[in-house]
Amino acid sequence: MPHDHHDHDHDHLSPSGHPYRQDNDEPLSYWQCMEIAVRELMIEKGHLTAAEVAAQIDAMDARSPANGAAVVARAWVDPDFKAALLNDASAASREMGFDIGPLNLIAVENTADTHNMIVCTLCSCYPRNLLGMPPDWYKTRAYRSRAVSEPRAVLREFGVDLPEDTTVRVHDSTADMRYIVLPARPPGTDGMSEAELARLVTRDSMIGTGLPLSP
Repeated sequence: MPHDHHDHDHDHLSPSGHPYRQDNDEPLSYWQCMEIAVRELMIEKGHLTAAEVAAQIDAMDARSPANGAAVVARAWVDPDFKAALLNDASAASREMGFDIGPLNLIAVENTADTHNMIVCTLCSCYPRNLLGMPPDWYKTRAYRSRAVSEPRAVLREFGVDLPEDTTVRVHDSTADMRYIVLPARPPGTDGMSEAELARLVTRDSMIGTGLPLSP
């Protein structure tokens, strides 16, 4: 299973030791041409400005897993917020000031006997507003298929080896329905502040392919 743990990326490094990425100097695709045409037409017609487009791109680039980590940490310390998050993750996230758009966000909680895992079997649907851009491995055909057919094997490859009596639930995201995993709070974190707890929440723990860090 491809993932972005550096210990397993040696086959994808250039001779200089940098991650290999294919050049993208091929001709523009149909959809890239369409995006440019629509964008330029809307600017020409005065529906938006180039500065507004740039500002939106900056806002999208600024999204990171730190947003989701803040939500998880709040749920760990505030039982009322946790209940609200599990009831309506969209509203609870907006309550914290995160604009998640019109999509329906669902929080699924990891417990002592249940582990949740997120995938998009169709493409790369992902709670970008809270987790930023999806990792490359999340978009691969291998992850999208194997997360459903053999989730325990995939989890083991990410270093998550669950007891056989733990129920694994795989949630398939769609264009208008996204998931975020609420991981279990690590032991030994009593007395830690919300900000300190947020630093223990990893991106993968909110996808379900990892666990929070230990203090």
